[in-house]
Amino acid sequence: MSTSEPPTWPHCAQGADPATDPVGCRGIHVPGHTACLAHLTDADRDAYLAGLTPGDSIDHRGTTFTAPLLFTLLEALRDPETGMLCLGNAEFMSATFGGDAWFGSATFEGTAGFHSATFEGDAVFSAVTFEGDAGFESAIFGHNALFGLATFVKADRFGPLVCAGRIALSEAAFGGPVTLSFAARRLECRRTRWSATAEIRLRYATVDFAHAVFEYPLTIVAEPDPFVLVDGSELAETALAGEPRPGVRVASLRGVDAAHLVLADVDLSGCLFTGTVHLDQLRLEGACTFDTAPSSVRWRRWPPVRFTERRVLAEEHHWRASQPGAVRGWNVAVLGAGRAGPLQLAPVYRALRKAFEDGKHEPGAADFYYGEMEMRRHADDIPRSERGLLTAYWALSGYGLRASRALAWLGAGMLVTVVLLMAFGLAQDTPKQTATGTVPAGGGKVTFEIDKDDPQNPTGDRFTGQRFEKALNVTLNSVVFRSSGQDLTTAGTYIEMTSRLTEPVLLGLAVLAVRNRVKR
Repeated sequence: MSTSEPPTWPHCAQGADPATDPVGCRGIHVPGHTACLAHLTDADRDAYLAGLTPGDSIDHRGTTFTAPLLFTLLEALRDPETGMLCLGNAEFMSATFGGDAWFGSATFEGTAGFHSATFEGDAVFSAVTFEGDAGFESAIFGHNALFGLATFVKADRFGPLVCAGRIALSEAAFGGPVTLSFAARRLECRRTRWSATAEIRLRYATVDFAHAVFEYPLTIVAEPDPFVLVDGSELAETALAGEPRPGVRVASLRGVDAAHLVLADVDLSGCLFTGTVHLDQLRLEGACTFDTAPSSVRWRRWPPVRFTERRVLAEEHHWRASQPGAVRGWNVAVLGAGRAGPLQLAPVYRALRKAFEDGKHEPGAADFYYGEMEMRRHADDIPRSERGLLTAYWALSGYGLRASRALAWLGAGMLVTVVLLMAFGLAQDTPKQTATGTVPAGGGKVTFEIDKDDPQNPTGDRFTGQRFEKALNVTLNSVVFRSSGQDLTTAGTYIEMTSRLTEPVLLGLAVLAVRNRVKR
């Protein structure tokens, strides 16, 4: 509603000025009067409040409330025997609440109409029961909106609204299908319960979803554009003007059963996953992002440490940064991640790998497979022999995912083989063959015996072009598990045997790594 247009209800018009404010006070007339509750005389206000009883419906659209005025209004609706605050239909559309607005432990038996209301301080709806529709469309919360322990019996929509602080829905309960639309800095849904399908559409928010309970599909979506209201206009977000970007970050999913959870276009770089149930059934849609490992070479000690870029969980960041001698680039400032180590993170990576595989997201699945193997390699419950094999697998080919590493080892192995063959393996000269035989006196067949000299160890200049060509021929044949037929010394025979055992394995790892890279 434009500030220059009068409201659709009979309004107070206190303070109207044709030049500066032709509308004046927008508060609706109190029944039987021509002023709003804020501008009634003390006697008239006392008489109006005295006539209210618990469960009555009230209409104070457009009214400006101070904290004391709101308190006196709500006290008139409080049951003196039970101490409970009870309202029928409560209309506060476009009302302004100065200071903190306290509705704690109230029961709204009818409609709770807070459309376009402005809360300048904290809005407290803790332990409130909304039995009818929860109307907060276009509401603006200047600080925090506290709905902890609230019960929404049949609300189908909550918002869209703007909150400059945090929206607390921890331990709240939603009884029916609902869509929540918030532009807020933080959303807390710890132990919140949904009894039907739900969709949470967010902008700017960091979401704490730890131990939330839902048995039906629940979706958390990051909205790229401002929310559109029923009249087609966009929800104003001036209260969040200082925020750098409207992206949504999930802080925690610990304790959640993710079998029915869908996340779309959210930032998971700081999300805590340990303790999440059925994580392998989590659905990730759109551009869900994770943190990454530190890139480039990190000089810790000799040799230098280089981490290949991959998707990494926040808890691994914290664990690696907390280790003695940790390299720079790992983030230790991960709230609540202190107790998660490789033993806890390995199954998390395994479950996320399966979730990505089921979603046909091969790059993500490969990164989480790498993370799973890394955690297994560092876990204390893995036998030392198995950890040794995993370390070798990591060093040789990056668990079958680092093609450059596997090819480098293959090239290095072939180079060493060539050098050793040139130095010790190739015979000095081609051994001479001597044929001897005896001709029978009366003629007939001649039987020859062919003798071959033993290969002689090389002397003199061993690194010649001819010897390099022979050594390379032996090495290339060894890679494909073939014999070259070259004359070798005893040392050369063992060098060739070793080469024929190790280099085909390195070739296989290289082929596997290339295949996995192409598949990604």
